[in-house]
Amino acid sequence: MPIERHIDHTLLKPVATPEAIKQLCAEALEYNFYAVCVNSCYVALAREELKGSGVKIAAVVGFPLGAMSTEAKVFEAKYCMEKGADEIDMVMNLGWLKSGEFRLVKEEIALIKRAIGSRKLKVIIETCYLTAEEKKLAGMLVVEGKADFIKTSTGFGSGGATFEDIKLISNVIQNKIQIKASGGIKDKKTALRYLDMGVSRLGTSSGIAIVKETNP
Repeated sequence: MPIERHIDHTLLKPVATPEAIKQLCAEALEYNFYAVCVNSCYVALAREELKGSGVKIAAVVGFPLGAMSTEAKVFEAKYCMEKGADEIDMVMNLGWLKSGEFRLVKEEIALIKRAIGSRKLKVIIETCYLTAEEKKLAGMLVVEGKADFIKTSTGFGSGGATFEDIKLISNVIQNKIQIKASGGIKDKKTALRYLDMGVSRLGTSSGIAIVKETNP
């Protein structure tokens, strides 16, 4: 599969304008990216811009902190589905994870998955804030919550995806779910290494530069 079909072309900045979202969608169409990834307020606009195309829409929920109430996250996920999202990228509640509230973490994931049905759910665990043991626990909870993907990062934390984290996560999830690497992926060499490691999807705002770059 060509590299562009692994890319979620992403624009999640707080200052993103409707015109910038339209440009994002135009680029996704031009370069045949798998999906665009946008904030919930722009799902309807993205759906209009991508109407009739094969480009999917991923919407973020509880973004970027993950500390919203479960009820708020479920509502936002349902709203995104109604407006035309194909996939949800939700942020895990890291405070619950760190304090040992594993049942709450797992239930929240399960509730959002139930709310969106057969559509894909990716759970962002924001690896830069977690210890190795917490990353392992997060991976197990994402699997137990019946999500479809585990995702490394929001891109708004203190760090993004790393090869070490992908290896650790892969050992935990044992191919039961897929992996999305995001945060700091800016060149083709890095992107291809993640794909070689078994990553299914890449979240990046540098998709155009990656696909236009000569093979390393």
